[in-house]
Amino acid sequence: MNATELLVLILILVIGALVVVAVLAATRRRKRSELLKGSFGSEYDRTVETTGKRRDAERELTERQQRHEQLQIRPLSQASRVRYLTAWDGVQSRFIDSPVLALSEADALLTQMMAERGFPTDDVRSSAEMLSVQHSDVLEDFREGHAIEQVNTTERANTEQVRQGMLHFRKVFAELVSEQGEAPAGTADAATAQGGAGYVDGDPGGTRPDAPRDRSDSDHR
Repeated sequence: MNATELLVLILILVIGALVVVAVLAATRRRKRSELLKGSFGSEYDRTVETTGKRRDAERELTERQQRHEQLQIRPLSQASRVRYLTAWDGVQSRFIDSPVLALSEADALLTQMMAERGFPTDDVRSSAEMLSVQHSDVLEDFREGHAIEQVNTTERANTEQVRQGMLHFRKVFAELVSEQGEAPAGTADAATAQGGAGYVDGDPGGTRPDAPRDRSDSDHR
């Protein structure tokens, strides 16, 4: 093999190695994208649209995951879960007579529960970003609920907007209050045992957040 043939062989090997590296890198990027899409759902597309670049969006979402790992997210104790469900009963029962006040109470109760579970609650954006990591299915409800509550605090929200705000908050509340650790053996679920007492016709949601819902409830009226 002369020098020219050797040089050609080396070039072929180098090009082949570069192709393999490029293929492996593309495969890793595609796999990362698929994992992020599966984890964040529609929030993935929303972040891509906001940042304008897929790479920047994926970097931001990865950073969210890293920040989330540093938090001490914990389930509610059984006693806390029952306490919050009972408090939510009270908020919903007050909605008919005082919808504006009830929505503000729902917001405050949800914020309190999130703080107890270890989520940041200093501002809505930080809360939403950390919710997006494991609770992307209720992320838009969280944002929409707070957007309506912001209008509600200025007394510009109408009754239907306030009702929708309660429905948004109820979905987030139901998601977070139901996620809990394993109950001690032989311990009955006191929250379920309490049933749906305290609800009246016309409540937003019409049932406990953790109870089976009938398709005819007020969500579908």
